[in-house]
Amino acid sequence: MCGIVGAFGHKNGQVLTEVVGAMSESLLHRGPDDNGIWVDTEAKIAIGHRRLAILDLSQEGHQPMISRDSRYIIAFNGEIYNHPELRVELEKGSKNVTSREWQGHSDTETLLACFEHWGIKETLNRLVGMFAIALWDRRERQLYLVRDRFGEKPLYYGWVGGAFIFGSELKAFRRCHGFTNPVDRDVLALYIKYSYVPAPYSIYQNIFKLEPGCLLKISIDATMHPPSYLPKAPTTDNGLILDRWWSLESLVESGAQNQIEDEHEAIDLLQSRLAESVRIQSIADVPLGAFLSGGIDSSCIVALMQEYSSSPVSTFTIGFGEEEFNEAKYARSVAQHLGTKHVELYVSSSDALETISVLPQLYDEPFADSSQLPTHLVCRQARSQMKVALSGDGGDELFGGYSRYFWTNRYWNKVAWIPGYLRKGLGALIEGISPTYWDHLMGSVNACLPAQRKLSLLGDKAHKFAARLQAVHNLDDLYLSLVSSEWKDTANVVLNGQEPRTLLDERSPKPGLADNEHRMMH
Repeated sequence: MCGIVGAFGHKNGQVLTEVVGAMSESLLHRGPDDNGIWVDTEAKIAIGHRRLAILDLSQEGHQPMISRDSRYIIAFNGEIYNHPELRVELEKGSKNVTSREWQGHSDTETLLACFEHWGIKETLNRLVGMFAIALWDRRERQLYLVRDRFGEKPLYYGWVGGAFIFGSELKAFRRCHGFTNPVDRDVLALYIKYSYVPAPYSIYQNIFKLEPGCLLKISIDATMHPPSYLPKAPTTDNGLILDRWWSLESLVESGAQNQIEDEHEAIDLLQSRLAESVRIQSIADVPLGAFLSGGIDSSCIVALMQEYSSSPVSTFTIGFGEEEFNEAKYARSVAQHLGTKHVELYVSSSDALETISVLPQLYDEPFADSSQLPTHLVCRQARSQMKVALSGDGGDELFGGYSRYFWTNRYWNKVAWIPGYLRKGLGALIEGISPTYWDHLMGSVNACLPAQRKLSLLGDKAHKFAARLQAVHNLDDLYLSLVSSEWKDTANVVLNGQEPRTLLDERSPKPGLADNEHRMMH
């Protein structure tokens, strides 16, 4: 990963270098191999970059990078997997680009050439990769911020001290002169509900996440003051344009109209798609490995990596002393079967406690997923041997791996026939019995059951069930409750906080999402 930062419209153009230098320094951990700052005091813009060198380790990959015609300046975090193919296409279609005129073999140089030849939106549609891009157009005096289709690479933007600021992490914003942005209490209520801060919000007022698949264009007129509303695509106002260059909904609608009905065709296409995805993401000028949990997702990826590798792939696994949480034995079996170079790291409770103290520096805003602890530890372990590792993230979302996608339907079918007032009454009756007494009752039942049928924490589960019986009116309500915390009214938990709306609050029918499972996955 790399880090990008920048400031646009600062009142004193002379301090831009100092401001962006301090922001860049805060992201040293993202890019220890190289750093650079480009400044135009007349245009009141500065762009900084911290580099983790993956492709083209030479100075020819240095950023910020200037295009051949000097029109564009880019700072880029990510990787464009199809950039060799794009170079070939450019060489065939442009009289100004030949194979002898490339300065190096970085994907950043390819990106700039594509922007020169095809323009910004057409280039984005051609890209296969993950990216967060800051692009300054000298001719139009416009700044572009771009985020990849699924938001794999982070990108924040906002207004601090009378200027427009952007960066890969929130900690960079805190290094800006005049940073006084308070915690957004409305967003804090949102965090209490979902255990993270969903895009486009951030924990600070007037600072936002650029949403996946979005393109923001801003001129000097829009840099002075933050808008009085939440910037959400599509938006056009006083020198700021925020739009989607790629739409998941459009893709879902198209897929619903062109479904693959032959099982063998589906299997063959999935195999080729996964194989191609792993192949292109395994291209690097540095050592590369993979995280292996022993589950379906990571095991498939490692198997494909090993199939295309002439030497054993390095794999890394986190293990726990508590047997009920330990997946290391499954990962070890997969590693032995595939013949990988396998490393296990066993984590103790003291390791987890030591890690907790650094979480605010890692995440910058509240994040309540316990997986952050082993994720950080396995990344730290792998980083001692390599710069790049593949993982199975996204498999559950794409392939229906969460039980709630299917459990929700079964649950709702069992209770939907009960009139609403009876559901509320039944819920109130269940809540009238304390969790402790429910557990006491279950203790007597568990004594008569085999080990695999025993049920723990019945009281807690009964009260959660009761809360849903009283609150939900349809399947969408039920799904929302399953991905929310147990607080019934988060605005009462956060003083002076009113929970903002998110995608989960939208109930309008969407093309291609008639099936409940599809709608929940979306």
